[in-house]
Amino acid sequence: MDIKFYKYQGTGNDFIMLDGREYSLGEDAIHQIKFLCHRKFGIGADGLIILQEKEGYDFEMCYYNADGSQSMCGNGARCAVAFAAFLGIISEKTVFLAIDGPHHARISGDWVELEMGDVQKVQPVGEDFFVDTGSPHHIVFVDQLQQFDVLGRGKKIRHDVQRYPKGTNVNFVQGLAKNHIQVRTFERGVEDETLSCGTGVTACALVYGAQQQQNSIKITTLGGNLEVRFNEDNNGGFKNIILAGPARQVFSGNIALIPEVKEKENLGQR
Repeated sequence: MDIKFYKYQGTGNDFIMLDGREYSLGEDAIHQIKFLCHRKFGIGADGLIILQEKEGYDFEMCYYNADGSQSMCGNGARCAVAFAAFLGIISEKTVFLAIDGPHHARISGDWVELEMGDVQKVQPVGEDFFVDTGSPHHIVFVDQLQQFDVLGRGKKIRHDVQRYPKGTNVNFVQGLAKNHIQVRTFERGVEDETLSCGTGVTACALVYGAQQQQNSIKITTLGGNLEVRFNEDNNGGFKNIILAGPARQVFSGNIALIPEVKEKENLGQR
């Protein structure tokens, strides 16, 4: 079966978009997602997003990592908003549902501002930190981030089963100014460094902003620039969290889904 797809990217975090009103991947969804996201055998992407109708909301965003697992994705959600606008589902504002609950967002051109869920607390982990921004994030502050071994250190922390039985994303952060950080991220589910991670930079901005007493943080990633704004509450948590940045359609096309189990088994490692 051939399906119509769209490819979007948000600061280099790239996603395959499907209109769930027209297509369903059915019971074979995980295998198809792995195939479609594979950078050698499929389209290639960090994740896949299906927009579906949902009563009480403009749409529901169903996000899948490249390995078929589900989670929340900040850059993916911003791209989903841009895709929904492209499809004519929304105009300037939207309320949609994701795996971690409802989200409000606003779009102007290719700039999308996404309201993230409240964060209850930042948890110290030795000299590091852990924050759940809809997805789990371990945060490490480092010097000379450009030369840092993100892949090696990221894999080690991501697979620390004693500390994180279900795994975690790992972010490495360098402060550039009181309101500016650089972030590199090893993403669980992609199992590699990505050019950007929306929930990750949000987590890093909350920790750094609280340290520097700033409620608006600029973030530089390998794929571009993002902004995070927020308010602190009286209990050590954060609310009114906004993740803002560009979301752009790259290309569209048609692709045939894989028909046989044998082909699925031969996809190899992504």
